[in-house]
Amino acid sequence: MHYTCPVCNTENNIDLTFRVEEYICKSCSSHINADQNISKRIVKKPIENVVLEVGQKGILRSTEYIVISIIIRKYGTHTFWREYALKDKSGNDLFLSESDGHWVLLETIPNKKFIGRGRTLGEYNGKTYRWYETTDCNIHSAAGFFEDTLKFSLATYKEYVNGTDMISLEQSGSKIEYFKGQHISKNEIKKAFNIPNLPTYSGIGIVQPFYINIKQAINILCISALFICLIQAYIYSTRTNHIVFKETIQFKDVSNKELISKSFIFFGGSAPLQVKVHTGVDNSWANVQLSLVNESTSESVYTSKDIEKYSGYEGGESWSEGSENEEFNICGVAPGKYHFVISAEKQGGVESTKVASYLSPDGNVLLSKDAFGIINVVNNITKTSTSFGDTKTLENDKTETGKLVQKTFGKQNLDSLLNLNAYNAEFTNLVSEANSVDIIATWLPVSFWNFTIILFLMIAFFILCYIGKYYFNVSKWKNSSNSPYPQS
Repeated sequence: MHYTCPVCNTENNIDLTFRVEEYICKSCSSHINADQNISKRIVKKPIENVVLEVGQKGILRSTEYIVISIIIRKYGTHTFWREYALKDKSGNDLFLSESDGHWVLLETIPNKKFIGRGRTLGEYNGKTYRWYETTDCNIHSAAGFFEDTLKFSLATYKEYVNGTDMISLEQSGSKIEYFKGQHISKNEIKKAFNIPNLPTYSGIGIVQPFYINIKQAINILCISALFICLIQAYIYSTRTNHIVFKETIQFKDVSNKELISKSFIFFGGSAPLQVKVHTGVDNSWANVQLSLVNESTSESVYTSKDIEKYSGYEGGESWSEGSENEEFNICGVAPGKYHFVISAEKQGGVESTKVASYLSPDGNVLLSKDAFGIINVVNNITKTSTSFGDTKTLENDKTETGKLVQKTFGKQNLDSLLNLNAYNAEFTNLVSEANSVDIIATWLPVSFWNFTIILFLMIAFFILCYIGKYYFNVSKWKNSSNSPYPQS
């Protein structure tokens, strides 16, 4: 369909066939009566933040539409909004309205279907709408093809709102039209018309939804909370306190050097590891340094604990402070295979005791084993020593010390080399509580701490959403003289 402008002879084309009452020439902006083919006036071209063009095609609601006209309306001296009229190949109409970057998709509805309920309320299809504001405006600029006569006189718009839906009443002279509108996102407009940029948001739109869909968020978080509760209940009911490490360590075996303990394995979910240490101190102190090493990742957690106990008699009264026992937790230990690296010292040093020992034929390695089965390896080449909880730990060690022992002794039985049976019979009674420290590590049931924090954050999120939505709606209605919210 095309029309030739009687003023400048420009062809004005559009890829649709429908009855055109008037059009505005795309070249000279003359307002033309299509039937009489005469110019009525010159109209300003719509250029302020206009992002669509007459004749541009886009797909909305799975239907292809063509932009047939553009009108910019003006309220007061500096408030503008844009209206785009769309039509599909079957002649059905849609309208896009944009103001301050907020878009509304509208369609005409029969006048009789909207029922006024007093001055401030109206009803459409059983849904109640609240009067927002009445605005007087006129046409500032226009372009395209029009099925009706353009009214440049003052027109009145009256809007009713319910959430993201609205009813718009347009009255120009004696003609009244009703439109039902709903919010449409910028991304949907971009996708429909393949537009890279749209006007930026300013303020809150009249039917703009809250940033979060609270109903969907509640459904998702409630289901998540239910699963978390079920998983927590299952893990807690199937877990009990589990002692994973219990050893008595001689201070002489870990003084100024480290002892690598035997390995232990955790099964199940992450949980705290409780470590208790005990040693006989009397008006003295001891220090235990402990590293928990994950054998799969080589990650370690280090901690140091002082044990001290002092007592005396002063002013006719006895006093005591400190304890021979200390305990601490290593939080959130994941399942896996671990070992401890232990070192310790005590005030005043330790008594030496006789140990079983064996020197390799080449003189490079000295093995020794005390009454508690602690293996000490001395590298005579580098003059360094390392302790191990038992011979199995030493045989499985992958460090340079372990490799040296394996290279030196091959597959020989290390216990046999140290004459373990004879040694145990002779030296078992040489143990002194003051010369040793007891270490007990217990993997506790799964903690409720993280579980409680998660539920607390969920509840806090719900509360913040409701508070945020309330103030969002207060801001949305601040320009209305009929706001349901108290205005400061």
